Amino acid sequence: MSESCLNLCDKFLSFCPTVLICRNYKGDVDMSEIDHFMHLLMQHEEEGLLCPVMSHGNVHFMWIKHSNLYLVATTNKNSNASLVYAFLYKLVEVFTEYFKELEEESIQDNFVVVYELLDELMDFGFPQTTDSKILQEYITQEGAKLEVAKSKVPTTVTNAVSWRSEGIKYKKNEVFIDVIESINVLVNANGSVMSSDIVGSIKLKTMLSGMPELRLGLNDRVLFGLTGRDKGKTVMMEDVKFHQCVRLSRFESDRTISFIPPDGESELMSYRINTHVKPLIWIESIIEKFSHSRVEIMVKAKGQFKKQSVANNVEVRVPVPSDADSPKFKTSTGSAKYVPEKNLVVWTIKSFPGGKEFLMRAHFGLPSVENEEMESKPPITVKFEIPYFTVSGIQVRYMKIIEKSGYQALPWVRYITQSGDYQLRTNV
Repeated sequence: MSESCLNLCDKFLSFCPTVLICRNYKGDVDMSEIDHFMHLLMQHEEEGLLCPVMSHGNVHFMWIKHSNLYLVATTNKNSNASLVYAFLYKLVEVFTEYFKELEEESIQDNFVVVYELLDELMDFGFPQTTDSKILQEYITQEGAKLEVAKSKVPTTVTNAVSWRSEGIKYKKNEVFIDVIESINVLVNANGSVMSSDIVGSIKLKTMLSGMPELRLGLNDRVLFGLTGRDKGKTVMMEDVKFHQCVRLSRFESDRTISFIPPDGESELMSYRINTHVKPLIWIESIIEKFSHSRVEIMVKAKGQFKKQSVANNVEVRVPVPSDADSPKFKTSTGSAKYVPEKNLVVWTIKSFPGGKEFLMRAHFGLPSVENEEMESKPPITVKFEIPYFTVSGIQVRYMKIIEKSGYQALPWVRYITQSGDYQLRTNV
């Protein structure tokens, strides 16, 4: 992962702009260079040319924004940009784990811890220990504990398995597997699906003693092809990304997902399935606008999934004109409310069984003087979650747990399908 030419000078900037924290890892970029960053940012913003990499002379600024902070890495080399951005996002993840909220105040209140973390996360431009669970073993937020903890560095720091501590013990050994798929769908005003795909992730909650070896089997089409089995109920996964614990060489040779898991919660892998997806909740809408008078909205929602499945906490968000007022609603189920600050009607259905249809009607008044500005026509968006169900048909075929003490462990699997970027355009 490391790059010999990587040179980072991490700085947290508030809108003032004020440099809150900086760490110069190699010393080959002048500390004063960061003063040019905010000027460049404002200049690019005014010109409408804002981009993630900006340059001043031979110094390049790679930055991300989080809350009221800018995290900026500076380099004067041709550094690996994807590595730099991965590190910046990892910084956000680690600091959020430590401080719950990453903002100006949390940095100012925890200067010592932040510097400790910056020194452990990277050494001379090379990323080091980036797992927050491991870092929390010897960098704590209590000053008294800090000195005691530092006297003994955990073996995980020098261990080949840097993401898991030794000597972990549980009375009951279990591993919980969540297969979560998000559906991205864009439907045009004529009812045709313009784009769709599935973005999935497999998350673990591991409560296992010792240093277990796990092997996960999926109905992977490539694997079934290699072994000459029937490809009927298989899935073709693309853009597969793994946690660092997975042995990539083993996966590339025989598609076996073999790993020693981190303790507690982690994301084992993510994937994308590029396929035509039928919208699970179909929306039909009629929006009639009567000038200087009123807007009438009729929305019909239909569950296009198995009858034995139920979608939970469904939200249908319908845009309305910004000058609408005096809302009135009628729903066949659930409840509707007007959110004026977002110019939306939000129709909430707690439980939506497959195959069912529901109706919502809304009436809004319009002012007698019409707004002359042309308003945009945002789409209807839908949020939902369907447990015990996956659109792709992905299945966990087995989870083998091998540990030298020979204990028996229970794997539990749960499937969840939820809405991702789920949009249906309207004619009005």
